Amino acid sequence: MASAHAKKKRPGEIVRTLAMGLWLPALFLAGLLFSFLPAFHHPTPHHVEVAVAAPPATTAQLQTRLDAVLPDGFTLQPVDSVAEARTAVLDHDAMGAFAPGPRHSQLYGAKADGVAMESIIREVFTAAAQRPGATVAFHELVSTRVGDSLGSSPLYLLMACTLPAYFLVVAMQRAVGFSRRAHVATMVGGGAVAALACYLTGAYGMDAIPAHPLALLYLFLLTQAVSLTSYGLVSFLGPFFPGASVTLFILLSVPSSGCTVPVGLLSAFFRALHPVLPMGNAADALRAVGYFDDRQLGRPTAVLCAWIAAGAALIVLGYVKQLRRLVRDAQAGLAGYVPAPPAEDPTVELPEPVALPPHRHRFGEQPPILTGRVSGPVGEPLPGVTITVTDAHGRQLLHSRTDQNGEYAATGFHEGFAVVVAGAPGRQPVATRLLLSPGTPVNQDFVLTASQPEVWSK
Repeated sequence: MASAHAKKKRPGEIVRTLAMGLWLPALFLAGLLFSFLPAFHHPTPHHVEVAVAAPPATTAQLQTRLDAVLPDGFTLQPVDSVAEARTAVLDHDAMGAFAPGPRHSQLYGAKADGVAMESIIREVFTAAAQRPGATVAFHELVSTRVGDSLGSSPLYLLMACTLPAYFLVVAMQRAVGFSRRAHVATMVGGGAVAALACYLTGAYGMDAIPAHPLALLYLFLLTQAVSLTSYGLVSFLGPFFPGASVTLFILLSVPSSGCTVPVGLLSAFFRALHPVLPMGNAADALRAVGYFDDRQLGRPTAVLCAWIAAGAALIVLGYVKQLRRLVRDAQAGLAGYVPAPPAEDPTVELPEPVALPPHRHRFGEQPPILTGRVSGPVGEPLPGVTITVTDAHGRQLLHSRTDQNGEYAATGFHEGFAVVVAGAPGRQPVATRLLLSPGTPVNQDFVLTASQPEVWSK
């Protein structure tokens, strides 16, 4: 079976093909070099809040000593008593608490806020308060769980929710015959399964997160924030939606999540991203549920729900955009009737139409969108018949031929009306107008009759 794609490609086409195939790996390379590496290579405290049980004058003196060691590294808040300083840590209002004394000072920390954060607080405050004969005693207020000794296990559970949610969107682009509603239902169901698996493994299998229904809820909200937003982007970015999704939910979300390096040790850029992106808010929610008695859940809940709402809005806008395009095609005279538009988006894997061998669809390959059989008046198959597909503007999309059984198959069509023409020497060509979509496979048979001989009259 011949196809326009079988012809030798020109240099410009080769460059375009390579660019289309390599841009996503290049994005990963750039993201890992310029996102992960800057975020993790040199953690430094930035305005980390510490409650100090001392008069304002004493607190100011300590602030001056700390600024000499780490400018703007810590922000000290004077409180009235040691009990109030401890409460600030337990309420997650401060990363640490310090009670200076003439000979014996007390330092309080929360390992649940990050092992690296606690280590830096202990190191800096011990050095800053050190005087001849003075000691600093450290007290752990909020330790990590048995299965999360380093405080980084939630990152892998959050990744286990994020990546399947994203790849489910990619898989839905190959789900021929699924409507938009079926896509969304699949992503909701798949997200629920992923969240439940992560919850059961993390809570009961590893004791890395709390066995609390709220933990399951926030894992599920994360899957929906990722999948619905990614799916909504398909209608507007087409085959380039993976770049936007990977950048948002992996390359920027992982460094700014606060799971590997606490937020207070990140640079200003990633600290600004933390309260906005889904993964960081899911991490904060798990930390609040597991260690801080469900305090400060308002912002994580609102942000995750906002991402879900944004994804739903993009899906609706994509449907409206698609419907308007179909109406414009109909008004251009391609059809007098506009059927209910299939809800599929442009395929990711094959952005250009290609011919396929009929009846040889292997698992993992793009399934055929347009199939059919060409026969003669008495049903005999007609091999070698030319099949030409053009779009609404007359641009040729595909040029192929039927096989020995008179059959043809093709895929890679984007949503829209097209004209399919079957023709062969000595036979009357036949044309039909079809609505082609990745979501609805179409079978179009043709019957070609012999051309009528021309009669010349004198």
